[in-house]
Amino acid sequence: MTGLPERYRDAVQFAFGDTPALKDELLALVLAGKKTATCGALRDVTEAGEPMPEVGRRDVVLDGAGKPAAVIETTEVSIRRFNEVDEDFARDEGEGDLSLAYWSEGHEAYFARNGGFEPEMELICERFRLVETLGEYGCEATS
Repeated sequence: MTGLPERYRDAVQFAFGDTPALKDELLALVLAGKKTATCGALRDVTEAGEPMPEVGRRDVVLDGAGKPAAVIETTEVSIRRFNEVDEDFARDEGEGDLSLAYWSEGHEAYFARNGGFEPEMELICERFRLVETLGEYGCEATS
């Protein structure tokens, strides 16, 4: 299967990360069940007029080449400041050694290169579950 299934044609499509390599790395963590959370700068969503995540919404995750790779379902959404992110959320992001220190360092660098970093910047913190893999990544549904 190379195309997007009809049931996801109107879904929000996005990729984790800001480079093809990072997009593929973070996607691999999602597919392995290690990444079940993500965050983004609230300013980026509001300035771009993008839709806010919503509990129960299913989104299509793209790989580093922009191809549909997976479907996730949002299970929780909260707004909190960067300096209020806790160890549980950092662990659920699934990156590096799963520590808050690793999360903070990596995300500070990410936000600095993508519009600016402030310790008190507001983040959209989202938890999700993997629903289905697509295309070359398989055809597994976990509904």
